[in-house]
Amino acid sequence: MAGNDNWINSYLDAILDAGKAAIGGDRPSLLLRERGHFSPARYFVEEVITGYDETDLYKTWLRANAMRSPQERNTRLENMTWRIWNLARKKKEFEKEEACRMLKRLPETEKTRADATADMSEDLFEGEKGEDAGDPSVAYGDSTTGSSPKTSSIDKLYIVLISLHGLVRGENMELGRDSDTGGQVKYVVELAKALSSSPGVYRVDLLTRQILAPNFDRSYGEPAELLVSTSGKNSKQERGENSGAYIIRIPFGPKDKYLAKEQLWPFIQEFVDGALSHIVRMSKAIGEEIGFRHPVWPAVIHGHYASAGIAAALLSGALNLPMAFTGHFLGKDKLEGLLKQGRQTREQINMTYKIMCRIEAEELSLDASEIVIASTRQEIEEQWNLYDGFEVILARKLRARVKRGANCYGRFMPRMVIIPPGVEFGHIIHDFDMDGEEENPSPASEDPPIWSQIMRFFTNPRKPMILAVARPYPEKNITTLVKAFGECRPLRELANLTLIMGNREAISKMHNMSAAVLTSVLTLIDEYDLYGQVAYPKHHKHSEVPDIYRLAARTKGAFVNVAYFEQFGVTLIEAAMNGLPIIATKNGAPVEINQVLNNGLLVDPHDQNAIADALYKLLSDKQLWSRCRENGLKNIHQFSWPEHCKNYLSRILTLGPRSPAIGDREEQINTPISRRKRIIVVSVDSVSKEDLVRIIRNAIEVIRTQNMSDSTGFVLSTSLTISEIHSLLVPAGMLPTDFDAFICNSGSNIYYPSYSGEIPNNYKIMFALDQNHQSHIEYRWGGEGLRKYLVKWATSVVERKGRTERQIIFEDPEHSSTYCLAFRVVNPNHVSPLISEPYVTFFEILRAHPFILSIYHISPFMTFDTRT
Repeated sequence: MAGNDNWINSYLDAILDAGKAAIGGDRPSLLLRERGHFSPARYFVEEVITGYDETDLYKTWLRANAMRSPQERNTRLENMTWRIWNLARKKKEFEKEEACRMLKRLPETEKTRADATADMSEDLFEGEKGEDAGDPSVAYGDSTTGSSPKTSSIDKLYIVLISLHGLVRGENMELGRDSDTGGQVKYVVELAKALSSSPGVYRVDLLTRQILAPNFDRSYGEPAELLVSTSGKNSKQERGENSGAYIIRIPFGPKDKYLAKEQLWPFIQEFVDGALSHIVRMSKAIGEEIGFRHPVWPAVIHGHYASAGIAAALLSGALNLPMAFTGHFLGKDKLEGLLKQGRQTREQINMTYKIMCRIEAEELSLDASEIVIASTRQEIEEQWNLYDGFEVILARKLRARVKRGANCYGRFMPRMVIIPPGVEFGHIIHDFDMDGEEENPSPASEDPPIWSQIMRFFTNPRKPMILAVARPYPEKNITTLVKAFGECRPLRELANLTLIMGNREAISKMHNMSAAVLTSVLTLIDEYDLYGQVAYPKHHKHSEVPDIYRLAARTKGAFVNVAYFEQFGVTLIEAAMNGLPIIATKNGAPVEINQVLNNGLLVDPHDQNAIADALYKLLSDKQLWSRCRENGLKNIHQFSWPEHCKNYLSRILTLGPRSPAIGDREEQINTPISRRKRIIVVSVDSVSKEDLVRIIRNAIEVIRTQNMSDSTGFVLSTSLTISEIHSLLVPAGMLPTDFDAFICNSGSNIYYPSYSGEIPNNYKIMFALDQNHQSHIEYRWGGEGLRKYLVKWATSVVERKGRTERQIIFEDPEHSSTYCLAFRVVNPNHVSPLISEPYVTFFEILRAHPFILSIYHISPFMTFDTRT
């Protein structure tokens, strides 16, 4: 051993070199190995000092010192172990001193830690918590005891809701007529009505599509429909003729054709143009009506479903207003469900449902929204968490950083708010007391007409009624319900089954999927010989739905919803409101609804035996049935529209404009560009300076020969700075005042030339910077974070090529500005596109913020390759 002690020397040297750094516990990063500064000896010693107990080190030194034979004894080993032991002791002493020092700072540290922990652990899903998070009644609010948001009629809130698809009207809604006219239509109409009746809300507009197709009712072609007039609540002078809730129908797409939601995508921009005109006009009208000197802009623009989300995003960006979004049924979740069924390929699904447009629209809506309204926690954790624009844990961290005032480097995720849907309580008629006994039975002649239309199907109409209200769509799982009923003889003997599957005429004229479901249902009825036991009326009015619930409750029946997945579960709430216990799917909103109402049983929608067993158990056990009915009626107030609106407005009132309010802006620049009938933008890059000047001159001359110069404005867009543009135009005999505006630095700056009068001989024209554009870019700005990322990318390119940065790519401060980061590329062959880098994902590119990046090549005239 004595002859081979080089390794001991190296470790001993490491001990001697470690000094105070080893005692202080400063440990080198493993990344030093890659940089050529890693010392295995030092790393070993520090691991020994940290990883072994002082007693073990001391015993090792004693063994080395107690060697009897000088041949076996090794002085270096003895010295090394002693030094390691001594360093370990010093390290412990240092740690003890550090602990005493930290103890003195403990109160301050604990307070900081508690604040950070509270921020980090704060429940992401707002709307679930009230003043007492432990009280389940507070989770969804209590309209009878909760306080309303601090609003009043003085606030004069204007709210815009957008829902583009389906047949939307306030009365006699044709729910179930097609796949687009269902729960969402009912939801947005009732939401508009409820919001307009809330304190502080002056007007609510529900924007949708105008439909002039000949085979549809003319009411769908009316430009405006009054839902709720608020003039009765206050004097006309206070409220005004524009107050209340309205359906505003914007024409877009083919005028004489009804379009399904999958066909609306190409026409959304047309809708935005019409909606923008309406909102601007109405904002000014409300401002004049209530005596304000400026327009009353919407407090929020709220998009419902993906297509309306894109429209809301465009409108909120154009008007500088906050956006809210409700996805209703999300595209990624639908795509996964359809793929699991295995009936269609991804391409076929996309062709049928335009699912990729839908998913992209949902991603963009996430980016633009301030808040996203969800109905359940499950929707957030299992559905929204599938999207690139939202990740539960990261969203918590970002919110914590915002609360502490820390920089988020441009990263943003919307605030998820859980607000369950509401129901109307105005038409509730309870025929029974809590024990289910009839109180004041009405004579048969006074029964609602829909009752007789249902009862005519049954051989024994006095049996309990199992009620299902759903559109004939595969995901509603109606066929499994019929199979469960048909194959369970005890259930068939105990109860009848009523299927309210929308309104229909001839099945052959229905949508293919709806026709297939109805055909399957009728086939199963015939197969199981369920005639006299199943009702499936062809028609019903929307106003008759509460009567249908009442009929099922009168027979001591149950409401069943066994959809594969239920997003909202409004029908479950309506059933509970009418005293009807429920059997519901365990997937989606019913889980949390039943936690609050506790008025039924949950089942696996794929297990028809479980469905039959749950129905039989609920209907055969009178005590269970009465208990579920009582619980539902007792807790249903937590799903009222006033409670929904209270929570909704409390969130909306926290939002603000993205930058200074539009109405308060003053014209800083006297420019005629807004008075032009046409604006021509000359965008020139990637050419020499001489070619750039020639192209600009030719474009101007061609346009002027068309006699359009008086009504046409010119805008020059380039990667050059304003000083470079000026130095190019003036020597070429062109004046900056030939243009109405200059878009410079790859779009990061907009300048307007001076129109102050006579131009000086030295051609020093004044340029005015568009401050509104600067405010627009500043919104959710994260420039410094992206700059660090790009510098890292440029450095990695240089390191991979093994050359200096001056030989490949480097940052160019001269051509950079506050919102434009420029890099100079010496050899473009060595630089791959940024988006093709292996560590750059689409998520990072999409959410890199509107930071302007210019990458250009060195040449005598500096060719520009601009990327935004």
